[in-house]
This record gives sequence, structure tokens and C-alpha cells, in this order.
Amino acid sequence: MARAAHPKKEVEEALRYAEEHRWRVEVGGSHAWGKLYCPYNDAECRCGEFCITSVWSTPKSAGNHARALRRVVDNCTTRRKHQSACDSAEASQE
Repeated sequence: MARAAHPKKEVEEALRYAEEHRWRVEVGGSHAWGKLYCPYNDAECRCGEFCITSVWSTPKSAGNHARALRRVVDNCTTRRKHQSACDSAEASQE
């Protein structure tokens, strides 16, 4: 079943970006529109919360909030480790 779309276009694009990188989007919560969950669920996560971040329903600036969500996905330390390991493996095969 498809999830509900976020009402702000920029935030919805950031959520799709996160989903492309295997992050899970769960709609609902107390004060947030939903939450983003890292696919790695690593205990050594940079924030200690296993890369969970809130998605606000009515951010003050949708563009800034969307950039912040993308930054969380891009700066996940476990994702960076996996990506650098894949990059070095590809380089050794060449």
C-alpha cells in the first residue's frame, strides 16, 4: 500500500529521495507528519537514535526542511561506510 503524500512538494521530493536510499517513511505520530527510519539500524549511529528523524507537516520553510531531510540521509555514517566500501571494491576490480 502506498503511503500518503506530504502536502509540501519539496518535502515530498525529499521523502522520495530517502526512499530511493532504502529509508523507511512512516506517516503519523504525535506532533510530526511522520518519521524517517534508517535502513541500517546501526547501534553506532552518529546520533545514537539509529538515524530516526521527524518529518514536520507544516515547516516554516518547506525548502529548508527538505534540504535538512536530504542531509540526514546523505550524512548517515553507516551509509557512508557502506558506500566507501563499495567504491573501494569497484576500484580494486578495475
